[in-house]
Amino acid sequence: MQSSGIGWASYAVAALVGLSTAPVDARESVSPSTLSVTTREKICVTNGIVSALAGGRLAVDSASSRAVVRGAAGDIAEIRFRYLGPSADSKPLASGELRRQIGLKLRAQDTCNLLYVMWHIEPDTKIAVSVKRNPAQHSHAECHAHGYTTFRPTAFVALPAIRSGESHALRAELRDRELTVFADGRLVWSGHIGETISEIDGPVGFRTDNARFEFEYLTTAGAVSSNRATAETVNHCEVGPGD
Repeated sequence: MQSSGIGWASYAVAALVGLSTAPVDARESVSPSTLSVTTREKICVTNGIVSALAGGRLAVDSASSRAVVRGAAGDIAEIRFRYLGPSADSKPLASGELRRQIGLKLRAQDTCNLLYVMWHIEPDTKIAVSVKRNPAQHSHAECHAHGYTTFRPTAFVALPAIRSGESHALRAELRDRELTVFADGRLVWSGHIGETISEIDGPVGFRTDNARFEFEYLTTAGAVSSNRATAETVNHCEVGPGD
């Protein structure tokens, strides 16, 4: 892995001290996959503004951002971020809630079909996992905010509130239908994702809402699928209003 000098190693253990205990081991991730920092040139920003900073870092200062990584395998990704507080403008979610959050997209076939792993910052603090599935729809104009299924973990660790200026890391690994989520290098969420995830294929990506961040995005290299239609989707970049 590459390092940006943000101080990831120094916070990894300290950030999880004092977490409430739930039925899950807070063990280190032992994934054999090698992750590398993704450059801005490989990122397809479909909504919002993502800026390039020195050392491979990225920045978001818009009410929302949505992006995918061209050609990146869709089952493992990590985002190492520093939370810088609320964005200058705000945009409530479709539910009307004004939520501040950052998270990962896995198997992001399109805006209507993908897996979200989100770290809520405000008004609550938790990991939220959901699959958005609309088989016959592929644009925001078609599916809007419909088709979400939220999944409960079989085991989890509660997370402390994130304060402005703090640095953290969120990593998700999908193996078949089993999802594991790591916060600052520790396992904090694990559970079974529904059968429909096998019907979705696409790259990894990220999403933010109503907050400013500096971050690194790490992926594994490799084709998402041998399916030609999927391969074309992976390398297609279409800007839209997002979901």
